Amino acid sequence: MSSPGSKGEHSLQKQYKSQRRALDFYKNQVLDYMNPAMQEFVSNRTMVFVATSDSQGECDCSFRAGAPGFIKVLSQDCLAYPEYRGNGVLASLGNILENPHIGLFFADFFESTVGLHVNGEARILENKEILADKESFQELKQAINVKGGQKPERWVLVKVEEAYIHCSKHIPLLKTLDKNIHWGTDNEKQKKGDFFKSKGS
Repeated sequence: MSSPGSKGEHSLQKQYKSQRRALDFYKNQVLDYMNPAMQEFVSNRTMVFVATSDSQGECDCSFRAGAPGFIKVLSQDCLAYPEYRGNGVLASLGNILENPHIGLFFADFFESTVGLHVNGEARILENKEILADKESFQELKQAINVKGGQKPERWVLVKVEEAYIHCSKHIPLLKTLDKNIHWGTDNEKQKKGDFFKSKGS
């Protein structure tokens, strides 16, 4: 594994005299795969924040959620998350098509208040490609057979390049409440699609 971090962060570490702390973090916390504890953490999450950018570096951060286990850990260096029916804009997928670099942030807001960063290279994986593969993707095939709005339209396959902790001190502890989720709906009232009153603005 090459030295973690960008030239920019290394430059600022020197400027702000945080090199020793950064080196300790790189040495003790940053892996180029997901260890068993990380794999279990990801498998139990119900949400993930997804950062992508296009070929010009224009960034986008999005949110994906599902039932526990909706994110599939396929190996120590590979995971997949489903793309459900959305607004049709396909911003994250469009970015991935231009630029495969992806940053995922998983957080446990309900128990440990710990986060996990997973950075890597992504590609779009169509359901027909999964179903045509006789040997692989058994977990994904089971999810594809789900009926209704929870049926994935396609998947994002991520090759893990970095995995590291986000410490708990600033992550809030929240409570889970029941919510009736209208999977795959196009109903504007159920989606609250004009919550910010942007139509006609």
